[in-house]
Amino acid sequence: MKINKPAVRTKPIDFILFSTVMLLVAIGVVMVYSASSYSAFFNTAIKDSTYFLKKQGVAAIIGVVFMFITIKMDYHKIRKYTTILMIITVVLLALVLAFQPVNGATRWIQLGPLSFQPSEIAKYIVVIFMAKSISKKGEKIKTFTYGILPYIITSGFYAGMVFIEKNLSIAAVIMLVTLIVLYISGAKTSHILGLIGLVVLLGVAGIILEPYRMARFTSFLDPWKDPKKDGYQLIQSLLALGSGGIWGMGLGRSRQKCYYIPEPHNDFIFSIIGEELGLIGCTLIVVLFIVFIWRGIVTSVKASDTYGTLLAAGITSVIAIQAIINIAVVTGAMPVTGVPLPFISYGGSSLVINLVAVGVLLNISRQKTDT
Repeated sequence: MKINKPAVRTKPIDFILFSTVMLLVAIGVVMVYSASSYSAFFNTAIKDSTYFLKKQGVAAIIGVVFMFITIKMDYHKIRKYTTILMIITVVLLALVLAFQPVNGATRWIQLGPLSFQPSEIAKYIVVIFMAKSISKKGEKIKTFTYGILPYIITSGFYAGMVFIEKNLSIAAVIMLVTLIVLYISGAKTSHILGLIGLVVLLGVAGIILEPYRMARFTSFLDPWKDPKKDGYQLIQSLLALGSGGIWGMGLGRSRQKCYYIPEPHNDFIFSIIGEELGLIGCTLIVVLFIVFIWRGIVTSVKASDTYGTLLAAGITSVIAIQAIINIAVVTGAMPVTGVPLPFISYGGSSLVINLVAVGVLLNISRQKTDT
């Protein structure tokens, strides 16, 4: 007897998801300008208050264009390019080591006035690889040797290369996303719990072995113990959030961006949002990310196949984990670490790659199974 497969139909993209991302990008461009205008204007090498606004605006336009391209492109086509994308990512991660460190970390490929951070690609390459491979395994994912170990080795390899660049935070994001995708795939809970313990131990070792990371951790526990050095950035962030109150001081009126918070348009932009837009502005950002996660989960659940389910879950997890870590760091709930706030923090490569990933997510939302 012939069994009829569920019909897959194409529908409009998830408008709520699309609108949420566009709103986050718009807020990000505005806040990058607000947070960076003072330091950019008084920087003797720049002397242009709109310098970072123009760069972020161009990145946003490029990212949106590529997002629309990936919306139109069937996400199943990514499968055939998985291996070559993985190889290119490894080459780029290795190439980074040939460039001079920036602020003690070797994370960027410098091409004249432009810079590119390969670790931004690595996060999604791991997701693409896992989605393709796991979708073929079925119940074998429940075994450790065949179902778990290959992904831990592969993800650990990419995370290790990122870690060598002195980027523990993104390496941790890669491993956390790996665990989430494995859990969604049906891996045994006992295996997942064991891996969580291993990841925690490796994270602790990474902190202990690097004096500057250990200093960050101890300053997180008591930032006022060393307010002029290791605890300085967190204290200034908390002052910014506290100064904003409920309604904020008004857009563009932040005081902490005036050389109190180092590079306020980067990882600590959420504290500037809190100072200028208050609790209302911070709540709006949190709600938008919650909506993004919700629609990402809905897209994953309603995907037309296992590959789409895992791909959507992985993309959603990458962005969600980064948002949670960034907000936790800025509010003093976690040790200070260099994780940007997706769609909002300054960074062209991060913004473009995140928007490309969202384009894939929206393409998945266009296809669902009628059951």
